[in-house]
Amino acid sequence: MKHDRTGLKTGDIARVCYKGSRLEVRGPERLRAGRYIACPGGTETFGPGMSASYVALLEERTGLECVNLGALNAGAGAFLGDRALLDICNRAERVVLQITGAQGLSNRLYTVHPRRNDRFLRASATLRALYPEVDFTEFCFVRHMLSSLQDLDPVRFATLRAELHIAWTMRMRKLISCLASPVTLVLLPERRGDGRLGDDPLFVTGEMVNDLRPIVSGIVAMTTPDLSEAMRHRAIAEALEVSFARQTV
Repeated sequence: MKHDRTGLKTGDIARVCYKGSRLEVRGPERLRAGRYIACPGGTETFGPGMSASYVALLEERTGLECVNLGALNAGAGAFLGDRALLDICNRAERVVLQITGAQGLSNRLYTVHPRRNDRFLRASATLRALYPEVDFTEFCFVRHMLSSLQDLDPVRFATLRAELHIAWTMRMRKLISCLASPVTLVLLPERRGDGRLGDDPLFVTGEMVNDLRPIVSGIVAMTTPDLSEAMRHRAIAEALEVSFARQTV
């Protein structure tokens, strides 16, 4: 995949913690005076290396303040555990929620860090029994662990994949139910690394996404991942503007 970066590094982008929140999201802090759109999400919403992610581009197109609540490596669990950010979302006119992967959710097989959802904390007794030959203390990151388990035995890995599907569906439904404002989902497929585990968002199928349609206002998906990163973000902002217009008809 080609990337159209601006030369910015992640460390060059301001991060803020809104009052009462422990999750670092993309800055600068917005005043949120009057009408605004809240945009919670993970790495793609944060837009590392980009001067303007789809959130800033959406603000230009709609004329409404768009609050970037994207946090690096955050998934649905990080937002469910943050009342302050949920409050910001619930006072918004709309919520644009990025669909993030299933790997970064604590589940019945393993636990991740509550804010840095890419960090692996511990395996459950069930997972240790499923892979008795594995020393789980060797893993710090979820992707590393999952890649190793898949390489070791794809058949046993199917059990883990099924658990992630269940956890993702339950957690996404719970998160959407916590949002009082109309929710539009954003799907930004991307291939990271060697792609052995699949494309991001990891372990999220089209059927899983479509099952959420009855409880959201709309779903906007980027279906041309071969575009440059900047072009994909521009296309998402444009598609969101069109989706909002349809929702108000």
